[in-house]
Amino acid sequence: MAASSRGSRWRWTVAGVVAVAVLAVAGPFVYINFIKSDAPAPLTAATTAPTTPAATRAGQSASDGSIAGTYSVTSGSQAGYRVKEVLFGQDTEAVGRTSAVTGQITVDGTRVTAGDFSVDLTTVQSDKSRRDNQFQGRIMDTATYPTATFKLAQPIELSSLPADGATISAKAQGQLTLHGTTRQVTVDVSAQRAAGSIRLSGQIPVRFADWNIPNPSFGPASTEDHGLIEFLLVLARA
Repeated sequence: MAASSRGSRWRWTVAGVVAVAVLAVAGPFVYINFIKSDAPAPLTAATTAPTTPAATRAGQSASDGSIAGTYSVTSGSQAGYRVKEVLFGQDTEAVGRTSAVTGQITVDGTRVTAGDFSVDLTTVQSDKSRRDNQFQGRIMDTATYPTATFKLAQPIELSSLPADGATISAKAQGQLTLHGTTRQVTVDVSAQRAAGSIRLSGQIPVRFADWNIPNPSFGPASTEDHGLIEFLLVLARA
């Protein structure tokens, strides 16, 4: 009788250990794939208007009118980060954003001659408060380094002015400051001209160690050694 009781307890113990192991693996899989909402799509300048091929843009500047002037960041602008995470073997994406973006660009003919932007990192939020606490504290130390900035280092040359509603691509070189460290970066940007405003979007690859940023991994979540800064700037003539 005693042996039977010990055998029963052993079977229940083994069953409990197996159940815990199954939950440890299946729990994150179920949460990430069936409960957790998908990460927001990347920010993009393009609206519903189709992209105009480069071949059809030549000579449009004369008919479309000048867009020269200074343009300031307005509502609808966003900036933030996108980092791949692994949680108990399951791949997911961490995305945090803020609309606290300021700055402006200067356009002269077919050249963007100046650009300067600032992001209030203390307002960046994701879908998880625990992740946000890590971002504000250990990772980005926003109490010491509350802002990220980008300053255009040389003019952006456009072959011609885009037609209203068309999307074009260009490269921007500038100085990115994060976590108190400034480095030169080259950014692929997309721009769309629409109803007197300009929409700019892009992503900047960031290797954390290059800006003295601690790896974001914490607890059961591990990340790569790099991520993306993404932005959408909606600019209106000042």
